[in-house]
Amino acid sequence: MGFNPSRVEWAWKATGGRGLQPAMDHILENEGKPVPDLTSVSTSAAPSGAEPMDDEDEDEEALRAVYGKAGIAGAAAASADAEAKSIKCAVCGKVFKNTALANYHAEKSGHDQFEESTEEVKPLTEEEKKQKLAELREKMAEKRAVKAKEEAQENLANEAIRRKSGKDINELREEIKHKELIKEAESKRREKLEDAKARAAIKAQIEADKKARAEKSAREKALREGKPVTGPSEHSAAPAASSSTAPKTSGRDYPETRLQIRLASGGQPYTTTLSSDATLREVAEFLAGQTLSVDVDTVTLAQHFPRKTFARSDFSRTLRDLGLTPSAVLIAS
Repeated sequence: MGFNPSRVEWAWKATGGRGLQPAMDHILENEGKPVPDLTSVSTSAAPSGAEPMDDEDEDEEALRAVYGKAGIAGAAAASADAEAKSIKCAVCGKVFKNTALANYHAEKSGHDQFEESTEEVKPLTEEEKKQKLAELREKMAEKRAVKAKEEAQENLANEAIRRKSGKDINELREEIKHKELIKEAESKRREKLEDAKARAAIKAQIEADKKARAEKSAREKALREGKPVTGPSEHSAAPAASSSTAPKTSGRDYPETRLQIRLASGGQPYTTTLSSDATLREVAEFLAGQTLSVDVDTVTLAQHFPRKTFARSDFSRTLRDLGLTPSAVLIAS
């Protein structure tokens, strides 16, 4: 088939003479390797303790492989009439030079009907040998190309799976980040609204105090000048004046005080409603019960409107005495 005789002998010895297919596989697998010293190559596939077969035994074993036990007698009878020079496949009509090639054809095609033939198989010319070798190499190249294509497609599929997995993870991270931003913006919006309400309440209280002081001053001036006092009498004016300053003294009655307490370090504000007679220390104790970052004995409480920082001595005073009724915003630090 166009192979170097030394490589054929190497393959035959290395495969223990098991047949054409093992020898062909050995030649193709070791195509680029140098031929070793054949005296050092052992026929490892030969059964241990088996006696070597002579030519007649080899022919009988080959016939048995091709025809089966029942066909050996018929083959022998046919050989008596004419000398068999080849083996022919009764299924496809191909003619083979020897039983090894017939066995190889049977393994590849699945054909199992063979007969001896007097047709002589002409040896391949050099050109035909080169052509056969080229065909074998082309088939091997095609197999390698198909395998490489399958591997490339598998790699592309794996890469697509990896990219999709990474994309899903990134989308999940972006969604979580977006939700956190929305939550933070909503928290800031609530804080601004509560600040605005607290400022409006304080501003209204300041305006009411200014108006009460102006009315009281006008009445006192009218009394000093002996002019008639318009509006409430002196006895009724005193309670009114006293009432106007109730948030900062104890004149006006606010039984409860609503407080909003914020931490200077930031975070969600805390709201509660306490009795107006509760002390500032009770406010600190409430805050300490809400967060571990506040200690009753070290916390500092302050007010922005009007700006004031309460001393430790103020912690024993009531919310009414400190002017924090009916509502106030405190900053804790």
